[in-house]
Formats: sequence, C-alpha cells, structure tokens
Amino acid sequence: MRVKDAVGRFGEDVAAKHLEAAGLQILARNWRCRDGEVDVVARDAAALVFVEVKTRSSLAYGSPAEAVHQRKSARIRRLALCWMAEQREAGSGEFWSSLRFDVVTVVRTGSAVRVEHLRGAF
Repeated sequence: MRVKDAVGRFGEDVAAKHLEAAGLQILARNWRCRDGEVDVVARDAAALVFVEVKTRSSLAYGSPAEAVHQRKSARIRRLALCWMAEQREAGSGEFWSSLRFDVVTVVRTGSAVRVEHLRGAF
C-alpha cells in the first residue's frame, strides 16, 4: 500500500469513529460506482449525510478542507444521486427528510491527531 493510501485509510477510519461518536449511523464506507467514490454515507436522525474525508500529515499545503473545491463538491453531489438511485433499485424503503454534505478533516502531525467536522460544508 502506498503511503498516500495508508494516510487516507487512517483518516477515513478516524473520521468514521468521530462520526459514530457524534451520533451518526454509518450506512456505507468507500462506496464506489463508475463515476467515483463517496468516502462515507451516514444517517444523522432523518438526514442522509454524504461525507468527504480529507487527511493530511501537515498543514504545509493548507487546510485539508481547502482541497474540497467546487468541482469536487459537484462530483460528490452527482455521486449522492447515484447512491440514492442504487438504494431505490435495491428496494430500500429508507426515507430521508433532508440531504447534507459534510467534510471531515483529519490532520496527523506526529502522534497528535486533530479532527474537524464541517457540517453542511457545501
């Protein structure tokens, strides 16, 4: 596994634990389709939440949240539609009163880990 992939996997694991501790129910992790991947799909009460996780080992190139630009957020919205369509086709009777797009940033410097959860980031 490449170092970049290991850092990303670490960040996704930390983010999932953080989200569960905050009361969200994880529905899917690393969901993929031909158009891309959603890091985490979760339920927060009646809201369906699509989460982009960004992990960095330093702030030398800026905040991890800065990497979620307009093009990236548009892709995640399209992927959210694909995920919901797949659920409908599978016969899922789930209902979500709202959708939300969050970003969880993880910065690991040495042994210190800082997590920030940006609700409704885009």
